[in-house]
Amino acid sequence: MQQETTMYATVRSKLYEERYERFRVGQAGTLMSVRPGLAGVSTRICKMLEISRGGAVFSVNTTIGLPIHYYLSIVGIKKRIGCAELFRKENRIQVHFIAPIDEELLHEIVRHEFFTGENQKKH
Repeated sequence: MQQETTMYATVRSKLYEERYERFRVGQAGTLMSVRPGLAGVSTRICKMLEISRGGAVFSVNTTIGLPIHYYLSIVGIKKRIGCAELFRKENRIQVHFIAPIDEELLHEIVRHEFFTGENQKKH
C-alpha cells in the first residue's frame, strides 16, 4: 500500500488559524514570483475579490505555472505582501499572508476601494 504525500506543511500555526474580518474589494493587482532556479521574475495580473488582515481571495486569467508562494502588489498601494496559497480552483485563488497586514494598511486598501468604486462598477 502506497502512502499519499502532501506538498503542504502540516505544522499548526496560530497565524493560519486566526480569523479576521473580510472586506469585499474589486481592485487590480499583480502577483510576482521568482522562477525556478532563480531564472528570473514572473508577474501576472490579478483582481482582488476579498481581503482581510490575514489573507485574500483573487482571480487570475490562468494559474498555469503559478507557484504556491508569491508577492501581491495592489494598484494604488506601495507595499508588497508575501502570500502562501491555501486554495486554488480554476482561476480563483485564496491565500494567507506570510505575516498579517496591519490595520492601517487594510484600511488604506478598503478606503481606496471606496473612493474608486471598483467593486460597484461590476454590478
